[in-house]
Amino acid sequence: MGLSYHKVTGELMGEGKSPRPPKRSDFKRVLRAFCYSLNGIRNALRNEAAFRQEVAMGIVLIPLSILLPFELTQRLLLNGLWLILLSVELLNSAIEAVVDLASPEYHELAKRAKDMGSAAVLMVLTALGVAWFFSLCPLMIDWLGK
Repeated sequence: MGLSYHKVTGELMGEGKSPRPPKRSDFKRVLRAFCYSLNGIRNALRNEAAFRQEVAMGIVLIPLSILLPFELTQRLLLNGLWLILLSVELLNSAIEAVVDLASPEYHELAKRAKDMGSAAVLMVLTALGVAWFFSLCPLMIDWLGK
């Protein structure tokens, strides 16, 4: 039979290989992408302890940021950093999963990739901690001064 080209996409097809369906640009595509994202969050909640801990941290910190007398910009910064933390944790987990799949045995490059992903999470955690520290300092000074 040999190789042939798909009539719509122009993609090269081999024997026994079916072409990918053409990409959609309609509402179904957006809905499917949203469902894939929810699956990613669900998988992270099931399989990643660090992600669960960071979600729990947000369950405490978001209401706290609303209850404390912070400016709107402070609230946005604190809660935005938490969302960035979750995003970087998801990316780190994805990197770890791909590295584990591609290189089940020890390899220095695999270790480097995992360490760098972990360092990215640490950077955002540090930024979040510093932001909370400097947001709480004025409140603590006022409270102690009374």
